[in-house]
Amino acid sequence: MPQHVQGVIAPGRNEPVRVETIVIPDPGPGEAVVKIQACGVCHTDLHYKQGAINDEFPFLLGHEAAGTVESVGEGVTDVAPGDFVILNWRAVCGQCRACLRGRPWYCFDTHNARQKMTLLDGTELSPALGIGAFAEKTLVAAGQCTKVDPAVAPEVAGLLGCGVMAGIGAAINTGNVGRGDNVAVIGCGGVGDAAIVGARLAGAARIIAVDIDDRKLETAKTMGATHTVNSRATDPVEAIRELTGGFGADVVIEAVGRPETYQQAFYARDLAGTVVLVGVPTPEMKLELPLLDVFGRGGALKSSWYGDCLPSRDFPMLIDLHQQGRIDLAAFVTETIGLGDVEKAFARMHEGDVLRSVVVL
Repeated sequence: MPQHVQGVIAPGRNEPVRVETIVIPDPGPGEAVVKIQACGVCHTDLHYKQGAINDEFPFLLGHEAAGTVESVGEGVTDVAPGDFVILNWRAVCGQCRACLRGRPWYCFDTHNARQKMTLLDGTELSPALGIGAFAEKTLVAAGQCTKVDPAVAPEVAGLLGCGVMAGIGAAINTGNVGRGDNVAVIGCGGVGDAAIVGARLAGAARIIAVDIDDRKLETAKTMGATHTVNSRATDPVEAIRELTGGFGADVVIEAVGRPETYQQAFYARDLAGTVVLVGVPTPEMKLELPLLDVFGRGGALKSSWYGDCLPSRDFPMLIDLHQQGRIDLAAFVTETIGLGDVEKAFARMHEGDVLRSVVVL
């Protein structure tokens, strides 16, 4: 029988979000209903609200979440009711050309629940990144559920569902940061700070944090940055070169998603170095670089999809590292809030006051 729960929707472009009653259908084949325990307020949710992703309003926001499986549909065997899971927005298919070549983190046919959640009047909702977790319960594809140790706090575990995984993965999986590397991270929000954590975990010798906000740079130091550069006052390209013997960084991670900062990343890397774009640009943004410079500097220009993670492999590993005290995922949680506080959390995000506000249910 369909259930009625409370959830946060974005009704239209740049309109304030509001709490509405959401209708959750029983899970069909390959689907699961998850009781949400915590969900982070991610910048991507703000992009949905602003219409910067698409215009398929109304959106059921929230995607960086953890909770307990309540029920599953026919054919689901990987998770069962009662399992504590982190939700992911790239459920791999196992059958596409990437999966069959042994590269499931590049899966070209990721999937979501087939059924739609709705408002009481039958209006179909578009769940953010196929999840929609600013709600007491949500319907997802069972492959979007990754079982992890239930001993970890939900508000910590859920962060791996998007931003923290994206940042750590950008450093370790996409950037292939190695022992002794020089790494620069441009943009020290939640994703950028996670990239710093990933670079430290990989054994980078020098980790240079770049931002225009001194508060964020101070936080970056606590995450593992060895040096900081305020790019409002200093040319970051020259500063990064100066800190790396005049050469540039081996890996530069761009966690802003703007042409200006991408260009800085491009010129701040060493010859044959790597640029990783993990910041999310908006559709109208364009990038212009001299093609001779692209050729002449060599190396690699990469985009990082979800930190090129494989949730079934990476989520449990990172939870284990957190429980061992080797990474501090709890440091990303600035505040815990309720469903009715999401609009205020967006304002705080815009002002740069938080790493993560986390809705706890």
